[in-house]
Amino acid sequence: MSRNSKVKRIGILTGGGDCPGLNAVIRGVTKPAQDYGMSVLGIIDGFEGLVEGRARELKNDDVSGILGRGGTILGSSNKGDPFHWPESKDGKIEIVNRANSALKNYQAWNLDALIAIGGDGTMHICNKLGQLGMNMIGVPKTIDNDLEATDLTFGHDSAVYVVAEALDRLHTTASSHHRVIVMEVMGRYAGWIALNGGLAGGADIILIPEIPFSWEKVYDKILKRELQGKKFSLVCVAEGAKPKDGEMVIKGTDIKRHDPTQLGGIGELVAKRIEENTGRETRVTVLGHLQRGGSPTPFDRILSTKFGTFAIDLAARHKFGRMVALKGDLIKNVKIEDAISHQKLVQPNNQNVIAAKAVGISFGE
Repeated sequence: MSRNSKVKRIGILTGGGDCPGLNAVIRGVTKPAQDYGMSVLGIIDGFEGLVEGRARELKNDDVSGILGRGGTILGSSNKGDPFHWPESKDGKIEIVNRANSALKNYQAWNLDALIAIGGDGTMHICNKLGQLGMNMIGVPKTIDNDLEATDLTFGHDSAVYVVAEALDRLHTTASSHHRVIVMEVMGRYAGWIALNGGLAGGADIILIPEIPFSWEKVYDKILKRELQGKKFSLVCVAEGAKPKDGEMVIKGTDIKRHDPTQLGGIGELVAKRIEENTGRETRVTVLGHLQRGGSPTPFDRILSTKFGTFAIDLAARHKFGRMVALKGDLIKNVKIEDAISHQKLVQPNNQNVIAAKAVGISFGE
């Protein structure tokens, strides 16, 4: 479309894994739409709906009362990459390129722009679709908080709240039974959930992918606590954590995903090794999808609303190929291609790492 033409119709989809705050963004886009003279098309089940042509109109009544609701009213999928589309042929899964189908539906729906809400994978797809001629705007969502171009992604604060509350509850049962309790949390290759959740929940040991740990240091921390009269310990371990000279624990693979690696199982391994090498009774809890579900925190509700309203304003101003980003306390925008240049990982000099060490938390170094 030309710079002088008015944006009249926009699409919106939620890609990748669900998280609290998605509905708040959808609401933040849809409610102001009439003020801009735009109509909004909600695409069903993320990029799957874009490829398969499934969508519905969104009006104010459709987004009324969804601010605090978890999940997404549009549905989502982390297996719908148009450039990595799984197709069943003769009983086997074959990966094909369905990007042309996505482009045809975009054109058939007469969309002037498409707002895609998602994490790193979604932003990579946005960048490729933009190269095909679609006017893309990205909204960063992931509980993992691993997008470099924004200070925070919505969904992360809500996940950290769940982790902290879980550690609070495990603290009482661990101390009552004098046990070591290991809790495995999500995050894939980034340790932000384990770091921030462990710090907020008072974990004694935090294990993250960015700081490979020593088994002996983990055992020493538990035994030293016992010498201090503390007969229990809480270990918060990220699913991507790995020992020095070791590898991440892989639960399985799924070729339908762009990244087929499925992490999981490090919690069981850590618990087993601790019990074998310290003699202390050890239990493990895997939070799993509890971290994705439920209502967003007030922080995430506000951030999501600001992201959504800013995204539709970008569309009105023809600011395509951009991603909404939080910088300090301001909402700004960055190029999508810059946002996906590399992952945001925990650095050893991060202030939260320094604070954790200052209060006695071990990273197994």
